[in-house]
Amino acid sequence: MSESFTPSTLWPEAKNSLVKEIQGWMDIHSTDALTLPLPDEDWLLEITAEGKLVCMAGYDMEDMKSMLSDGTPEDLGTDELAKQAKFYLQQTVSKYRPKLMHLGFTERIEMNESHVAAYYERPVDFRDLVDLHQQINTCLTWFSPR
Repeated sequence: MSESFTPSTLWPEAKNSLVKEIQGWMDIHSTDALTLPLPDEDWLLEITAEGKLVCMAGYDMEDMKSMLSDGTPEDLGTDELAKQAKFYLQQTVSKYRPKLMHLGFTERIEMNESHVAAYYERPVDFRDLVDLHQQINTCLTWFSPR
């Protein structure tokens, strides 16, 4: 995430606990966030140093362009590519949005020339690591294939 933030003073302890207790973090050496792939392959979970739990899904625009052109030499226009990317993102998030919104997550959609993504965020309390672990495990369960 490219936003400016102030890391919590409790982040180093929380991060160490998360790395020790939960397997599968993508880059444990990152200083600003921990990212975990969720069981639904289109989704990632992130814990930020500022104290946010983020569930996100998105698509790289070059990958989308390649997928949609299906090997043809046709070049999709920027507007058509954006429209298709939004459609795929909507399909990806629609089954989880109601539950996430009901549980206090806020939704943010980001789109630029390189990607389109949906972020569902909520604050976490690094003073209550048991609750944080539970929230992560709940997300892992929600995003499991049925």
